[in-house]
Amino acid sequence: MKAMQVISLTLLSVLAASAQVLKFGKCPKPAVQANFDATRYLGKWYEIQKLPTAFQKGQCTNGIYSPKSPGVIGVLNSQLLNNGTVSSIVGSAKVKNPAEPAKLEVSFTGRPSPPGPYWVLSTDYEGHSVVYSCTEVGLFHKELTWILSREPTLSEETIEELHSLLYSVGVSVEKMVPTNQDVDYCSPMNQ
Repeated sequence: MKAMQVISLTLLSVLAASAQVLKFGKCPKPAVQANFDATRYLGKWYEIQKLPTAFQKGQCTNGIYSPKSPGVIGVLNSQLLNNGTVSSIVGSAKVKNPAEPAKLEVSFTGRPSPPGPYWVLSTDYEGHSVVYSCTEVGLFHKELTWILSREPTLSEETIEELHSLLYSVGVSVEKMVPTNQDVDYCSPMNQ
């Protein structure tokens, strides 16, 4: 038991230092988008806000989702790093259970970590999407959340509505950070 406490405290320290949201207990099981249609979800999404992550340090972040094979979505995530370079990672998302198509698992090429949850809590397919991910780590769970938009901006009214949804499922919306999507700042992403 003492070894488990040391591991948990060490992990807690590492995750806290990376600014990821870590909470005690098991992952919650929020409701996801009803009748999720992956085909309508395909295309480009801009990150508007997120909970801080250890693996996303840039700005101008976007994801492009494309058909890969039956039941598999291709993923291309890109971000502009502080040194002006564009960093991209390729992966795939798969539906774990066809009865719950809004609960996907995403994995990335060259990343040794196991696939992670990518749950679409809400989307209108044309304007916004709210994505939630939670992974249990010992006695704790770490949460990731993204607010996405088809355009580089999203109205404050819509963001507030999406914050309400996230708050209702226990997400610490006060810890979410905005992503810079300024057209001039993000111009290296279009070269």
